[in-house]
Amino acid sequence: MKLTETEITSRLKTMDGWEYEDNALHTSFEFENFKDAFSAMSRIAFEAEALNHHPDWSNVYNVVNISLSTHDADGVTENDFKLARAIDGIVEEE
Repeated sequence: MKLTETEITSRLKTMDGWEYEDNALHTSFEFENFKDAFSAMSRIAFEAEALNHHPDWSNVYNVVNISLSTHDADGVTENDFKLARAIDGIVEEE
């Protein structure tokens, strides 16, 4: 179920580095090098597959940009927050 802007804003208060814009959650991570960025993306890919929820993302050298939304709901849902929290956990371990 699509979350309201108020619900999204409230949940984002506990999450560093994530923003709500254009009907999606957005963040960016900078790593030491391309290998570390790609390694994190690989780990995120396994988690995304396990959750059956996939990011819209891009990578240029050591930077990974991530956008999360639920296309079926035309907005942000709890699934986006689950994946965002999982991504934060993976990146913190790197």
